[in-house]
Amino acid sequence: MSAVTTHVLDTVRGVPAAGVGVRLEELPGARAIGRARTDSAGRINDLGPAELPAGTYRLVFDTAEYFARHQHATYFPEVAVTFTIDGAERHHHVPLLLSPFAYATYRGS
Repeated sequence: MSAVTTHVLDTVRGVPAAGVGVRLEELPGARAIGRARTDSAGRINDLGPAELPAGTYRLVFDTAEYFARHQHATYFPEVAVTFTIDGAERHHHVPLLLSPFAYATYRGS
């Protein structure tokens, strides 16, 4: 399992958001260190390295492609979630609750 995992829920349709492209970046510089797509349960467990040093990272979700596939317009063509790892914990779960005109995220467990 990678150090960073995520899952995406489509709050309008009330289902997991399958097939969302996600990129994990290391900041500064936005160097991509992982890429994957959500599975049928809306989850990604293999998104990058198994361990990450303390630092700042960003998940970028390709929401435009997801909503286009479902023939729905969206205000946010991508969602970028920036977070800091302090090195104290090995696993970081960053869920995304998604709709065409709003999103929410939180530190998961």
